[in-house]
Amino acid sequence: MDTTAGEEVRVNSTKRWSMLGLGVLAQAAGAVFSNAPAFLLPTLQNIHGMELSRAGLVVAAPTVGFLVSLMAWGAVVDRIGERRVLVMGMAGTALASAGAAFSSSFVMLGVFLLIGGMAASSANAASGRVVVGWFPAHRRGLAMGIRQMALPLGVAVAALTVPRIAESHGIGWALALPTAVTFIAAVACLFVVDPPRPDRTAAQQTGLLDNPYRKSSVLWRIHGVSVLLVVPQYLVWTFSLLWLMTDRNWSAASAGLLITVTQLLGAAGRIVAGALSDRVGSRMRPLRWVAIAAAISMGALALTDWLDSPVSVALLVLASVITVADNGLAFTAVAEIAGPYWSGRALGTQNTSQYLAASVVPPLFGGLIAAVSFPVAFAITALFPLVAVPLVPADHPERR
Repeated sequence: MDTTAGEEVRVNSTKRWSMLGLGVLAQAAGAVFSNAPAFLLPTLQNIHGMELSRAGLVVAAPTVGFLVSLMAWGAVVDRIGERRVLVMGMAGTALASAGAAFSSSFVMLGVFLLIGGMAASSANAASGRVVVGWFPAHRRGLAMGIRQMALPLGVAVAALTVPRIAESHGIGWALALPTAVTFIAAVACLFVVDPPRPDRTAAQQTGLLDNPYRKSSVLWRIHGVSVLLVVPQYLVWTFSLLWLMTDRNWSAASAGLLITVTQLLGAAGRIVAGALSDRVGSRMRPLRWVAIAAAISMGALALTDWLDSPVSVALLVLASVITVADNGLAFTAVAEIAGPYWSGRALGTQNTSQYLAASVVPPLFGGLIAAVSFPVAFAITALFPLVAVPLVPADHPERR
């Protein structure tokens, strides 16, 4: 028996899972920072007397920072690698969070949150590339599904801690939490090992430096499908609490508890979808199944809500799980197809397009719900994944 080979396999396996853990930590730390301001709203309004419109600008600052920097970070990670980007990004986020904590005005608070959002977005492309680079194709879907849990994990940490700290000790101490978390992530990311990739000379000879968008429409189609599928996802995320309280007459506590449960189920659903893609050897077939299921679940939610059926609550939970299951599948496919020298920019494009679409959902569908009703809005939303189904491309070979 070749004990050396066996030991090498064990070492490589340990390294892969260690890199996944560090990627999840960085992504979750960025999520804690970017979502913490949303949980400062009660303090900003009730204690500091800030109008909701002004408080909304403060809350939106990290998201704006994400939008303006995602593609730039993608280009940087393609050039210098994952470890340096993660360390710089998390360190920058920690410094910006500390600046926000010590801000003497709300203007400076917003500025530091904007800068922090720009730094935190570094984890989106870099941590994804670490996972794709270190895991073999038959394990990559599961690994990326676990990595995609970082967002709800970060939101949960912020939700459980930030409001209470802000209420009892003030905004500065509340922002000390994301400062500490992102600082720890920056130190931990010093131990990230960039996944192996060919040098630029070899990459030039094999075509890995060529623009993957020019020779095929596959990446553009995946981006388009993801934009369409993000509409029902953000509709459910944004308006579930309001719907449960106004249409179903639930209390705020009960509605909040159900939404927390759906977030956890959604995180598990991402892992299941990723593992399924590994098992069937395809990212696009499960993506098409998710699109079909999303259209059916949103349509059924619209019908049962229109009929005033209690089944609609169960369908809301089901739709909440289904509509987030596509994220890891599309993310993994984009990184595989783009290759090691273009995946940073491709993932930046993927995230930017989704964030832009998501930012339109609350005002657009909020006006629609106010003008018509929730059932009509649910029914219209079901059309988006239905349109996405024929746009899902066939599987494309990994670019190596």
